[in-house]
Amino acid sequence: MTHFIKMHGLGNDFLVLDAREQPIVLSAAQVRALANRHTGIGFDQLILIEPSTTADLRLRFWNSDGGEVAACGNGSRAAATLLGGQHRIETAGGLLDSNAHAGGAEVDMGAPQWDWDAVPVAYPMDTANLPLAWDDLDHPAALSVGNPHVVFFVPDAAAVALEQIGPTVEHDPVFPERVNVGIAQVTARDHMILRVWERGAGATLACGTGAVAAVAAAQRRGLVDAQVRVSLPGGDLTVTRRDDGHLLLAGAAVIAYTGDVDLERFA
Repeated sequence: MTHFIKMHGLGNDFLVLDAREQPIVLSAAQVRALANRHTGIGFDQLILIEPSTTADLRLRFWNSDGGEVAACGNGSRAAATLLGGQHRIETAGGLLDSNAHAGGAEVDMGAPQWDWDAVPVAYPMDTANLPLAWDDLDHPAALSVGNPHVVFFVPDAAAVALEQIGPTVEHDPVFPERVNVGIAQVTARDHMILRVWERGAGATLACGTGAVAAVAAAQRRGLVDAQVRVSLPGGDLTVTRRDDGHLLLAGAAVIAYTGDVDLERFA
């Protein structure tokens, strides 16, 4: 049996497995089976904590569709909250610094990447203002914050049919690695409303990298200041841009419950 911890950050939920002492190997089929909310444990993302030779520990992330991804902002916050204290964390998206506090954690998500091949998009174009449109949504920003995001700025985020447009944009060939889709409404220089369709997970109550990407895009367009409160369906996150361009993500994360699971049953 393998011990697990179920956590959530503003309703964005995670299955956390600690493999620092005993290695855990997961297949995509196992992840999908574990993610099933009726016959498995259920989660938006699975987090695996592993030893690292370059940092205090390594985090790996899988979406509920079984695909491994390089970064997960809320997942990083959840793991940092669980671990406590300060840590340097290795991820496939780069090194992160975390600082846990009462009820949550702040994670340095690094500086956003805007080069077209870093996002990536299929061919060179202005990523700050893509010359593309899907139905009534047009000219989004595209960037990488460890994983690819596209951000649309709209007057009313609630009016967008995210469940319809999200998968269409996610799977558009212009995004060769698929993409996370953010619908952002700027309400003040220090506040925005955000809904996110997550690549491989669908519409979730909160998305940490989505919040970071939306704030970075809004800052690049001059719409918001250095610190922004981002209101998602599950609650609020705070994104702060440091003088060196790094973006800090802060917010609550909690343990929902713990248990033991026979991983071989889900193979």
